Amino acid sequence: MIDLQYLHQISHKLDRFKKKNQNLYNFRCPYCGDSQKKQSKARGFVYRSKQDYFFKCHNCGKGTTLGKLIEHIDPDLYKKWVVEKFKTGSKKAKEPEFEFKPVKFDDRNLKKLTKFSDLPFDHPALDFITKRKLQEHTKSFYFCAKFMTWVNSIIPNKFPDVKKDHPRVVIPFFDTNGKMFAFQGRAFGKEEPKYITIKLDENKRRIFGLDRVDINKEIKVVEGPIDSLFLDNALACAGADMGLPRVKNKAVYIFDNEPRNIVIIKKIEDLITKGYRVCIWPKNIKEKDINDLIIAGYSKVEIETIIHNNTFSKLSAIQQLNNYKEV
Repeated sequence: MIDLQYLHQISHKLDRFKKKNQNLYNFRCPYCGDSQKKQSKARGFVYRSKQDYFFKCHNCGKGTTLGKLIEHIDPDLYKKWVVEKFKTGSKKAKEPEFEFKPVKFDDRNLKKLTKFSDLPFDHPALDFITKRKLQEHTKSFYFCAKFMTWVNSIIPNKFPDVKKDHPRVVIPFFDTNGKMFAFQGRAFGKEEPKYITIKLDENKRRIFGLDRVDINKEIKVVEGPIDSLFLDNALACAGADMGLPRVKNKAVYIFDNEPRNIVIIKKIEDLITKGYRVCIWPKNIKEKDINDLIIAGYSKVEIETIIHNNTFSKLSAIQQLNNYKEV
């Protein structure tokens, strides 16, 4: 197949390129550079959908067609790819966001799992709740003993190889009508990727907390679902683009505290440019995210106060970001 021939031609330019199975390839993301701390992490994937191949990064959220990936890596080779596709009569692949129909999800799929609030007191998975200080939120999480097998029961062959199946925390995403449209599986141990977010409806953005938020009040927008549980009226974008135009004037965007992470810095800069309000963490805060602050002993009120006192927009936000970033 032409697409795979050209993918292999650029493979030497893709760090840690590896074939996972017949229609899945893995490598470090060439757009964001992937993890800055762990060079072994590779969260960029090329996968097949119907007759076309697409690229997706589970670090920065970048998603595009294989053609656009080839163009990004090697513009000259891309021109040859276009000619080859034209010769074979292949049509240009559409972006995957609009290619899929919602997966039919039966509530019984979720009922196959056990809520953390219903686990026996001596269940080893409860260590996760204790360490993260999530005792008040156990009803928001489900325990899944074999995550890949469970996902395959909903989306057949989503994980072709289940030999390394393992337990995960399942965090369901509900829309404003209380209908589940996505879920996230969080690893207990060192399994990679740490977070796997599955959308049942590809036309919906991966936003957690829609069933709980009041759009008439100030909304705090964070990166992870767990962090959002510790704040009043909060949403989490779970790897999706953070900008939410519909609540632009009511939202405060709170990224993880990573001044050396160039991907996060660029996302903050982009939101400031578009006129959004952002929280720029003060230098005395060393914890990475909201949950880490809770573990370190900060109260919910203290965290809310820090966010309020360090929310900026426009010129003041640019000045604060320049003082904050270390890249």
